[in-house]
Amino acid sequence: MAGDALSAVEHVFRQERGRVLAGLMRRFGDLGLAEDVLQEACRKALELWPRTGIPDHPAAWLSAVARNAGLDYVRRAGKSITDAEAVLSCLPASVMEETHAIEDDRLRLLFICCHPALAPEAQVALALRTLCGLSTAEIARAFGVAEAALSQRLLRAKRKIAEARIPFALPPAQDWPLRLAQVLHVIYLVFSEGYCASGGDSLLRADLCAEALRLGRLLDSLQPGQPEVQGLLALMLLQASRGPARLSPGGELLTLEEQDRRLWQSDLIAEGLAVLALALPARAPGPYQLQAAIAALHAKAPTASQTDWRQIHVLYGALLRHKPEPLILLNAVIACAMAHGAEHGLAWLDRLEAMPSLASSHYLHAARADLLRRQGDCSGALAAYAQAAMLASNAVERQYLLRRQGEMRLPLV
Repeated sequence: MAGDALSAVEHVFRQERGRVLAGLMRRFGDLGLAEDVLQEACRKALELWPRTGIPDHPAAWLSAVARNAGLDYVRRAGKSITDAEAVLSCLPASVMEETHAIEDDRLRLLFICCHPALAPEAQVALALRTLCGLSTAEIARAFGVAEAALSQRLLRAKRKIAEARIPFALPPAQDWPLRLAQVLHVIYLVFSEGYCASGGDSLLRADLCAEALRLGRLLDSLQPGQPEVQGLLALMLLQASRGPARLSPGGELLTLEEQDRRLWQSDLIAEGLAVLALALPARAPGPYQLQAAIAALHAKAPTASQTDWRQIHVLYGALLRHKPEPLILLNAVIACAMAHGAEHGLAWLDRLEAMPSLASSHYLHAARADLLRRQGDCSGALAAYAQAAMLASNAVERQYLLRRQGEMRLPLV
């Protein structure tokens, strides 16, 4: 029974934590207090449920116990409750109506986690902690920081929320596009770190990809019909579908050309394509929809050689109008090379190397190495692979680059 109780608490904590915590935040207006009383409720559950049995509605049980603990704390401290309803009453009527139209408090909590007053790294950590239920140790391990440092980061973020009196409400209508864009950015940062870790010995962190997908599905369910929300969810689904094929049985990185496409997860591809299809009729293509459309073309190609690189190159041109960022420009150049010939890509790479952020990136040198390899320039490719390997911070990516370098040195037979 103890094992069942622990399993039930863990399930509620992972699956329902955001919902319960958001309700407590609405009641007490204090994220730190809400987290503390929820933790206390989980502790009591572990004590009582092995003896009394698991309640029919464990999430509701935890919510009630935590709420009572919070009320006891407030009474003992002689404090008044900053109820979210009181905060809402001070807002303009149009905002208040929009806020009341959203029944699930998790959306408000997600916007608090991604508030621009918080540091970007704190936004990511807070979203994983509050809405996904990851422990401080899990988040610290995922991003390669000390647990004590991560704890301080979370503490500062919660203190900032309290000191800045960030309301438990959706942003005003005029701020909605920018704030939603920040929420999407935070979710994709979580996914990106899981899909291709920035450092360490592992390329993939499936737990972070799963949590990002959970946040994406949550946001889509709370804000249905938002094309860019659907675009982000589709993009993550389509990219995640390649997960089982991205590493060899020996743990080596495999490129799109090398991957066994039979290992791609057809259910995730089907879901991603369906979600993207819902977004496109709005005819408001944003950066996530465009990236999802690129991922869809890869997903639909039966083989690497049948990839529609010309269409991908066109889509990157549209994407650059939204996000003229160095790495996107680099990907556009690679698409150009694949569509129109390696010489076109190499000419552009020479210009891109003038950008400091790309000159020091292993991605640019890896791209040059691959294009030179395709042209048959063995010595040039070897030098570029060596430079890329030296700059790579992830051990799996570095090993891949060294492998390709070694393959270039093998004698022809």
